[in-house]
Amino acid sequence: MTDNDSQVSELRAAVERVLPSVRADLERLVRIPSVSVADFDQAFVRQSAEAVAELFREVGAADVQILSVPDGAPAVVAKFPAPEGAPTALLYAHHDVQPPGAEELWETSPFEPTERDGRLYARGAADDKAGIAAHLAALRAYDGKPPVGVTIFVEGEEEIGSPTLGKFLAAYKEQLSSDLMVLADSSNWAIGQPALTVSLRGLVDCYVNVRTLEKGVHSGMFGGAVPDALTAMCRLMATLHDDEGNVAIPGFAAAPDSDLDIPEDRMREEAGMLDGVDLIGSGSLTSRVWTQPSVTVLAIDSPATAKASNTLQPSARAKVSLRVPPGTDAKDAFAALEKHLLDNAPWNVQVTVDPGEIGQPYAIDATGPRYDAAREAFAEVWGVEPVNMGIGGSVPFLAEFADAFPGAALLVTGVEDPASGAHGPNESLHLGEFEKVCLAETLLLHKLSQL
Repeated sequence: MTDNDSQVSELRAAVERVLPSVRADLERLVRIPSVSVADFDQAFVRQSAEAVAELFREVGAADVQILSVPDGAPAVVAKFPAPEGAPTALLYAHHDVQPPGAEELWETSPFEPTERDGRLYARGAADDKAGIAAHLAALRAYDGKPPVGVTIFVEGEEEIGSPTLGKFLAAYKEQLSSDLMVLADSSNWAIGQPALTVSLRGLVDCYVNVRTLEKGVHSGMFGGAVPDALTAMCRLMATLHDDEGNVAIPGFAAAPDSDLDIPEDRMREEAGMLDGVDLIGSGSLTSRVWTQPSVTVLAIDSPATAKASNTLQPSARAKVSLRVPPGTDAKDAFAALEKHLLDNAPWNVQVTVDPGEIGQPYAIDATGPRYDAAREAFAEVWGVEPVNMGIGGSVPFLAEFADAFPGAALLVTGVEDPASGAHGPNESLHLGEFEKVCLAETLLLHKLSQL
C-alpha cells in the first residue's frame, strides 16, 4: 500500500466515523423551515443561522460569528486558523431554503426528513443544507484541526438572489479573504460520476404590469372593442419566445457549448415531462440549459376561475425570470428584457416593468494545481475521472466573490444529483453520493496542504 493509499484509507475511516453524527445534524437543520422569501417567518432563518453557528463551535472553530448587513439575512462565518505556511480555503454553503410549495405534492412532510430507498427527502436536504453538512463532516474528520486554514461562510439569502451580498463582502472582506473557495451548491453529472461545475447562468427577474382600463367593465357590453389587461398580458408574454421555443429577446452573447450532452430520454425523465409534450429551443440540450438564455413566466396575478365574473380585467401583473448565459452582463440582459416588453406591448396598452433579483453569470477557467488537486480527490473517491459541466441555475455569490478576490481559485462542487429535485416537491439527497462528497472534500483539504 502506498502512502497515498494509506492516507485515503485513514481519511475514509475518519469520515465513516463521523457520518452518523453529521447525518443527525443534517436532519436537525432541515427541520428548521428557514425559507428566506419575505412572506415567510424570518425568525426561522435566524434560528437556522444559530443552529449552524453552534455546530461549528462544537467542532472547534476558533471564532464563530453570525453576521449581517442592514436589510440582510444572518450569515455564519467560522474560522479555523491555517497552520504555518498552509493556504486558507473558504468553504461556502447556504442555510436558507426555497418555500415548500404545495404540500399535497410531497409524499412526506417537507420539513420532516424521511429516508426512502437510500435517499433523504426534505426541503433543503440537498439544496443546500447538505453542503453545510459536507463541510462539517470534513472538519469533524480532522477533529477540528484541518491541515489548511478553513473559513466557513454559510449565507442566509441565496434563495432570494443574495440581494445584500455585495454589501456583506464589502463589510467583511478581510474575514473572508482566502486562497481558494469551495462552493458546495452544485450537482454531479450523474450518480457515480463526479463533476466540477465550470459555468453558471446568471439571473434577472422582473414584475410586468399591464393596464388597459380605469376599472373593470362588462365583457358583453365592451368586449370586442375594448382590450382587457389579461388578454394583453398573454399576448405580451407570448412574444418572449419564437415558434420553436427559443428566447426571442435580442442581445445575448454566444457562449461555448459543452462537450457533454444530455440524452433526450434522460432530460424528459428528470424533468417529469408528460407523454407527447415537445421539448423547446434548438441546439444541444446542454447548451439550452447551460449556455443559452431561457425565459420563464413564473406567475400571473389574475382572478381565480372560481371567483371570476364576466368582466374585462383593467390590470394584470406577471413575474418573469430570465436566465443569463456566461458572456452576457446581467444588467444588460435586464435592459434587453425591459426594452422587449415595452416595445412589444399589444394595442398600445400601458406597460411598466419593475426590476427584481439580479445575479451575474460566471465561467471558470478550471486549470492549475488547485483544480488538479480537486480532480485527483474526486477520482480517488469515485474511481472515475470527474467531468466539467455547467448548470443552468444561478449562484450570485460566485461572481461577487470572484470580483472581491480575483486571485482565489473557485472550486464549484455539489451534493446534488440529477434526481435531487431541488426547488421542487420531494427534494432529496442520495446518501451514498453524499458520503463520497464528504470524503472527497476531506481528501481535498489534505491535498491542498501538500501544494
